[in-house]
Amino acid sequence: MEPIKIFIGYDHAESVAWHVLAHSILMRSSAPVSLIPINIGNIDKSVFNRPRDQKQSNEFAFTRWLVPYLCNYRGCAIFMDCDMLLRTDITELVKLYDEQYAVQVVKHDYVPKDDIKYLGNKQTSYNKKNWSSVMMFNCAACKMLTPEYINTASGLELHQFKWLSSDDMIGALPATWNWLVGEYDYNPHVGIVHFTVGGPYFKEYAHCDYSAEWRREYAGMTNCAQLHS
Repeated sequence: MEPIKIFIGYDHAESVAWHVLAHSILMRSSAPVSLIPINIGNIDKSVFNRPRDQKQSNEFAFTRWLVPYLCNYRGCAIFMDCDMLLRTDITELVKLYDEQYAVQVVKHDYVPKDDIKYLGNKQTSYNKKNWSSVMMFNCAACKMLTPEYINTASGLELHQFKWLSSDDMIGALPATWNWLVGEYDYNPHVGIVHFTVGGPYFKEYAHCDYSAEWRREYAGMTNCAQLHS
């Protein structure tokens, strides 16, 4: 059995979010998982040398598109933003994998409620917003996502999936696999919580929906059993 490949965007400003999400995946998975940070500091400049865009609010806004390349364009791989919490077994998401699509996402259709989000970042609005925050790639069908293309394509070309020949290549996942906190009403039955506006690790969002669950996950991650001689 090959481990489920899960790439998580890493941003130094949200390091704790990355680790809590990773913990929530590990604690609930019934299958082996490979958790891989998409950390710009680990990627050779010969592969990714795109200058930071003034509109991007995190370090992995564009490096996320390297996932198929990093998998040698083989197999299934999942990408997730770091500001999330998994509330169920990740294998339930993998069961939805369908090779007829190049990528599967939650097809959000919404306009952000606010103009500003965490750390004072501007909240931009565009067609297909947040579709790319959880992606299940059929890597063999994404060979057009080369480092050269990723370094030069516009943000909208990438995030609106214009690198695909047709939107028919984008499969739909249930909204419960990318539930937008602060944009959608509280739902106790979601699989992935997405703190897209700001997570409970920022004081301004300390009491947002699912914040108590996030803090319990954090406590579980930092727990260290006392060793007695």
